[in-house]
Amino acid sequence: MATCEVCENEYDKAFEVVVAGKHHTFDSFECAIHALAPVCPHCNCRIVGHGVEADGQIYCCVHCARTAGKTQLKDRVHRPNSAKRVGPRARERGRTGA
Repeated sequence: MATCEVCENEYDKAFEVVVAGKHHTFDSFECAIHALAPVCPHCNCRIVGHGVEADGQIYCCVHCARTAGKTQLKDRVHRPNSAKRVGPRARERGRTGA
């Protein structure tokens, strides 16, 4: 049985993660995230998703990056035409968003 490097639990289903050639052993994704996920310098949350990077720092979202003064970043969210949101004024003008 392997021992988790975070909680020291001995577990028969532990798994190994290799980062930059260094091997880490964990008993759960929770422990792996705690040990390896970067922390947003603005809100201090663990960044589990893709995050955004500016000037060598990784932020959890564009909002945090902008609040920290990194104003050149943009979210890369793609919405297909069928998923466009249409506000009330656009509806009044006959725009459907499709």
